[in-house]
Amino acid sequence: MNKLVSDFDFSEVLRVLKKGGTILYPTDTIWGIGCDATNNRAVAKVFKIKGRDADKSLIILVENFEMLEKYVAEVPEVAYDLVKNINEPLTIIYENAKNLAKNVPASDCSIAIRIPKDDFCLALLHKFGKPITSTSANVSGAPSPLYFSKIDEQVKNAVDYIVPLNQHVIERPKASTIIRITENKEIKILRS
Repeated sequence: MNKLVSDFDFSEVLRVLKKGGTILYPTDTIWGIGCDATNNRAVAKVFKIKGRDADKSLIILVENFEMLEKYVAEVPEVAYDLVKNINEPLTIIYENAKNLAKNVPASDCSIAIRIPKDDFCLALLHKFGKPITSTSANVSGAPSPLYFSKIDEQVKNAVDYIVPLNQHVIERPKASTIIRITENKEIKILRS
């Protein structure tokens, strides 16, 4: 774990998440708006901040396969291999989400999930013990901001807590590859 993360005091971000608040945080890709993905009211706040249609689903982050298995009815075997062997951020859309806020999965009950390989995200997920939403830190329809400095003030003012890490990092982040594993175990690449 990098020193910035090991020295970070997680108490405030955890307090906000546990009380159903929203956070602005650095993910393994771009900055995201996060909340407890099992809390209906918290998720509704994320949709309100983004001005996003309620019929659109959200990506969630989980710490590991053990956590993943709590929120998907069945994890196809190929998913384990893909997550273990692909080093770039990989979001997989699974069928039959469960145990999540009603407004997180898509209308067909599918759910987009990523297991990050980022020290901060993994530490936060471990300490929180539940999945966290990870939607881009922008108002719906606006471009996704690649850096903290590009995040709209409206978004910054609307969240309950801004994580004070990596705000000056200017590496070009890469959006995750998104694939869908169908009920027939076919793999469809939706974004690469």
